[in-house]
Amino acid sequence: MASASLQFFAFMLALFGVFGDITATLLPNWKVNADVGSNIITAITQMQGLWMDCTWYSTGMFSCTLKYSVLSLPVYIQAARTTMVLSCILSAFGICITTVGMKCTKLGGDSDSKSHACFAGGVCFILAGIFGLVPTSWYTREIISNFLDQTIPESSKHEPGGAVYTGFISAGFLLIAGVIFCTSCFKKQQGAWIYPPKQHHFPSTEQESDAGYNLKDYV
Repeated sequence: MASASLQFFAFMLALFGVFGDITATLLPNWKVNADVGSNIITAITQMQGLWMDCTWYSTGMFSCTLKYSVLSLPVYIQAARTTMVLSCILSAFGICITTVGMKCTKLGGDSDSKSHACFAGGVCFILAGIFGLVPTSWYTREIISNFLDQTIPESSKHEPGGAVYTGFISAGFLLIAGVIFCTSCFKKQQGAWIYPPKQHHFPSTEQESDAGYNLKDYV
């Protein structure tokens, strides 16, 4: 019962991770303009995401421009696009697989099949968490390095936006969920390896009959 409750808790973490992963991928505020120097009072807020750049004016107007050209984008944005999409796909696969393998569901067949399904889903969550953690870390590093670069004008400097923090949190949820699913299945298999079922050996009737036949020959 405790293992089933732990799997359910991991499943809820994975759901939050999937929703956060998709949200972070689609949000346009991966980096926002930094209010430093002469830009403390500004009438425009600029945001840049993986798929579009948006501008919010003090009058309430909001406009976005899609990034159609892939080759013109920096390498870290291209890599972030690819890895975040892979993270969303893997996490969705993990949700489907663990739904079949969880102990609180009646899907997936016998206990061995459900255990293997849980382990496979946990691996998907771990890979999704890694694929989500790499682009957010790389993107944050680029933002910080440009912010600290003295040759870049202050009007062109940015700070990490809400999508980056959402990506970090979602990746953490997916990693925790994947570790819980994998370890819960691994403990069960390890117990079977350490304590194998005892085999009872019974003497065969053929040997007893042969022994009796040999004794009769000497009488």
